[in-house]
Amino acid sequence: MDFELRDKVALVAAASQGLGRSVADELAAEGAAVVICSRNQAKLDSVAQEIERRTGNRVAAIAADLSSADDIERLVTASIERFTKIDILVTNTGGPPAGRFDALTSEQWEQATNGLLSSVLNLTRLILPGMKERRWGRVLNITSIAAKQPVENLILSNSIRAAVTGFAKTLADEVAEFGVTVNNIMPGYTLTERVEELAETISKKEGVTPDEVKKRWEAAIPMRRLGRPEEFGALAAFLASERASYITGSSIAVDGGWIRSLF
Repeated sequence: MDFELRDKVALVAAASQGLGRSVADELAAEGAAVVICSRNQAKLDSVAQEIERRTGNRVAAIAADLSSADDIERLVTASIERFTKIDILVTNTGGPPAGRFDALTSEQWEQATNGLLSSVLNLTRLILPGMKERRWGRVLNITSIAAKQPVENLILSNSIRAAVTGFAKTLADEVAEFGVTVNNIMPGYTLTERVEELAETISKKEGVTPDEVKKRWEAAIPMRRLGRPEEFGALAAFLASERASYITGSSIAVDGGWIRSLF
């Protein structure tokens, strides 16, 4: 299937590893030029070279702290200077720390809000005008299954990712007439560094091994396994494509059936 991305430019946030990396891989494989960002320039450069070598497409690596509005503005400006436009925005950040409400400080709530919500708003605010002017654009927010079915001990993620979902659903209505779609992708338990960290945190708290924690998660998933990053990236590439031009305002899970609700 041709996703018709050869003349498109994508900015993928937090793409030096994990789900962001998988999305950048897939978009480049489908022909898009890609900008990747994270805070670690050396790691970004290495990832960009690997993706370019594998796909033959252009990849720019720009270090940025997504919790900083100034860094986001610099990132977007540099991306447009390099490729003249941004057609596809994939918002993404590392997950906030686990913890119950009474164990988290106001500073941790502020940091999580800056990372998970404000970064989405700031990136979208800067990039959306160009999409509307060209009457084509894709905004994809990587959220979490926690936005639909809260996950125990993840109150920061449960709360703030739900706010991103509400923002995206409302924005989708506002920009649909301009040929811009806005969707959320909700990853379930996937074999990434983030899931390994969560398993390690829980294992220390409960006095079990990380493998035992992961086996417990697998038992709760109808497919009885954790997801693979490339499975997530494949959906992102489809939603970014012309083939998905009539899909907007949706939150789609890639979770092996973990979410139990009907809608």
